[in-house]
Amino acid sequence: MGILNITPDSFSDGGEAMGVDAAVARAHALWQAGADILDIGAESTRPGSLPVSEEEELHRLLPVLEAVADRISIPISVDTSKAGVMRAAWGLGVGLFNDITALRGDPLALPTAAELGASVCLMHMRGRPRDMQQLTHYEDVLTEVRDFLAERIDACVRGGIARERIVIDPGFGFAKDLSDNLTLLRHLDALSELGLPILAGLSRKAMIGAITGAGLAKDRVMGSVAAALWALGKGAVILRVHDVAETVQAVRIWGALAYAR
Repeated sequence: MGILNITPDSFSDGGEAMGVDAAVARAHALWQAGADILDIGAESTRPGSLPVSEEEELHRLLPVLEAVADRISIPISVDTSKAGVMRAAWGLGVGLFNDITALRGDPLALPTAAELGASVCLMHMRGRPRDMQQLTHYEDVLTEVRDFLAERIDACVRGGIARERIVIDPGFGFAKDLSDNLTLLRHLDALSELGLPILAGLSRKAMIGAITGAGLAKDRVMGSVAAALWALGKGAVILRVHDVAETVQAVRIWGALAYAR
């Protein structure tokens, strides 16, 4: 899953793909590098970020989405928590909504996704991006994340979303400190008990910098690829990344070795 942020303030690449032409060029590059899914986000969710209005999110998203969907022949996901954005994006061919709030941020999000027949990615997070890093105390982070995701899966199924349309994400870096992130990554396979595809979003995150000493997000590529391969070995089936070409190359080597006789 290649990341296309069309925001001025995302933690790694804010402002780099603002404007339709720049976004289309970035989307095309991700596709050519080997992305299987394109994930477009028009609202930053970095730690400390503030929400934007639905009108602003749509203003950023729709022109880019229309242009990209016309030129890129891979599935498109939209990173949003708002029902109105989901409905508008669905009309342009989007089939997957990647929601950091696990369909809790907007009371209309779950019924809207169910009505549309959309697929959803449910992520674990406490609080909101603006305050989530003050909410990192867990008694048992693995159990608490797993229980949260199980509850959200049940809520979605009860609300009319088919189970086979649900993906889960432990939410690395969202209301978690370094120790929490490492515990979740080391034991990611425990989430396989939920019986649904796992998405791992580790790319360029602060945890990579904390371990490697790479202060700038753009300098965390190799560490991100290493973390992605570990996640793959622990059951992740979707890797959400900024650096598609590097990750694809590493995954191909991993796959050749994993399935060699």
